Amino acid sequence: MNASALSSFTSGGYGSLQKYLTTRHADALVLTFAEIEDLLGFPLPDAAWVEPGWWAPPPTGAVPSTQSQSWTLAKRNATPNLRAETVLFERM
Repeated sequence: MNASALSSFTSGGYGSLQKYLTTRHADALVLTFAEIEDLLGFPLPDAAWVEPGWWAPPPTGAVPSTQSQSWTLAKRNATPNLRAETVLFERM
């Protein structure tokens, strides 16, 4: 499935992040929160800045959050560094 088809699965405006992550060839990418907001076209919610759980995958069997779908469908894990205001997206 190509990147544009994948982005249609993500709702809530996180499709642009998914598309970006899907089209990058590097196994690991570090993006600042500001870069993520630029990709999205809107500010990250307050929880993204202070709660590591906002970036966590859903528990087994739970419905994934809209934001986690964006990197999961791009076959990435997200590891935030809240102090540095960055996220490491690593290929699964």
